[in-house]
Amino acid sequence: ISDADFNFVSDLLLKRIGFRLEKDKGYLVESRFSKLAEKAGLKGAHEFIAQLRANCPESLIAEAVEAMTTNETYFFRDNVPFQTLRDKALAAILPRRAASKSLNIWSAACSTGQEPYSIAITLKEGLPQLADWSMQIFATDVNNEVLAKAREGAYNHSEISRGIGPELLQRYFTKTGQEWKIHKDMARNIRFQQLNLCQAWPAFPKMDVIFLRNVLIYMSDEAKKSILARVHGLLRPDGFLFLGAAESTFNLADYFVRTDWERSGCFRPRGPA
Repeated sequence: ISDADFNFVSDLLLKRIGFRLEKDKGYLVESRFSKLAEKAGLKGAHEFIAQLRANCPESLIAEAVEAMTTNETYFFRDNVPFQTLRDKALAAILPRRAASKSLNIWSAACSTGQEPYSIAITLKEGLPQLADWSMQIFATDVNNEVLAKAREGAYNHSEISRGIGPELLQRYFTKTGQEWKIHKDMARNIRFQQLNLCQAWPAFPKMDVIFLRNVLIYMSDEAKKSILARVHGLLRPDGFLFLGAAESTFNLADYFVRTDWERSGCFRPRGPA
């Protein structure tokens, strides 16, 4: 694609979802938009972008944005954050919620659902005392296509084998044809919904834990600062924020401090909890 086309797409992604598209990613735009062009009966990525430029219908913009999002995920990704959630973060939080017996967790870039289902399994496996608690896991993503798969909760052998061992597979999934489907009771407390982190957020309750893993790394500094400020306003003072292993709040949000829980990517609001 031409430099002009690349710059148009880059600006569109920055304005819509805060994503910073590196200059060497032209091949990615061409590859993903070529598929959209074929589906729309167009000749190639250039023609698809020309249609975007011409009238920018909202449905076409949504397709373009969703095509450029990264949806890499798997069950219990990196393991340590889920162990830390169970053994340390919730160990600190639960005594303070004993009176209300309520817990709110947000998976803020849930992709095809492996992260929120991993959280639900972690709670079920490691914290049986929560059986009579009111728990909600909010699971959001900008991409409606991956959300549809997340709601379905069905995964092929390759997807299931990344993180789910035989015991968990037996306890929480049922084989349906060539896929494994998560049991309905594990999805009962999960609320999936579409959300663009750079636009208006719904009226969420205050959160005890927020997973915002492996999404800020793709965003501009301005978008990161804005999102982290809003996350801070939503997170309870004694709550915890989990970022990806390569992500940090350094020079972006001085109101978060990294915990000393090694390799967890876990932060808490600065100041007394």
